[in-house]
Amino acid sequence: MRQHTHPFVPYRPDRYDEAEMVRRGKDFVSFLERRRSVRFFSDEPVPRACVDLAIAAANTAPSGAHLQPWKFAVIGDAETKHRIRVAAEEEERVNYEGGRIPPEWRAALARLETDSDKGYLDVVPWIVVCFAEKSTAMPDGSLRKNYYVNESVGIACGLFIAALHAMGLSTLTHTPNPMGFLTEICERPGNERPYILFPIGYAAADCEVPDLTRKSLAEATAESPGMR
Repeated sequence: MRQHTHPFVPYRPDRYDEAEMVRRGKDFVSFLERRRSVRFFSDEPVPRACVDLAIAAANTAPSGAHLQPWKFAVIGDAETKHRIRVAAEEEERVNYEGGRIPPEWRAALARLETDSDKGYLDVVPWIVVCFAEKSTAMPDGSLRKNYYVNESVGIACGLFIAALHAMGLSTLTHTPNPMGFLTEICERPGNERPYILFPIGYAAADCEVPDLTRKSLAEATAESPGMR
């Protein structure tokens, strides 16, 4: 038996026969294939419990040294949502109308038909801003350095999105650049930086999304030399 210097507990994940493994995998891919980023939302209320469950799902993500370097700020009041919209649109006008976005980026965005109007931030019942903790404040006032922050927070945000989709909710990964205004509006400390802003709600009854295709399995897969 292995000897450990820190507490360990048994782990026995579920196992399935090969046919069931493949079936479950196909079902999961089919479920995720129906997820789309949304920019047209309903103002219909969404239970706060759904937001909390999505955060709980994000909290299961692996992280560097299990330091979980994330914080999810939840905004549900109209005044704060509007402040966020005004500040986001100010930055986005510089991006879109002010020329801060380079031509190559503008060309890549053209088929999405995005612009500086972020009116959906006033419409959605919830906004959640994920903050990445480059360091974490400890009870004694010191700061503990975190490791693999971008990787850890990115995985947590992916699980957050999947959880929202599982509950029939829609969102968008909005990353206005720069995002420093979110630190001030959400009253977060300097050891955290805004990572992604998520508007959360039901898709509008007349919601439309760009007609896009995703990479094929072959395009997304690279075989190692020994597998070719």
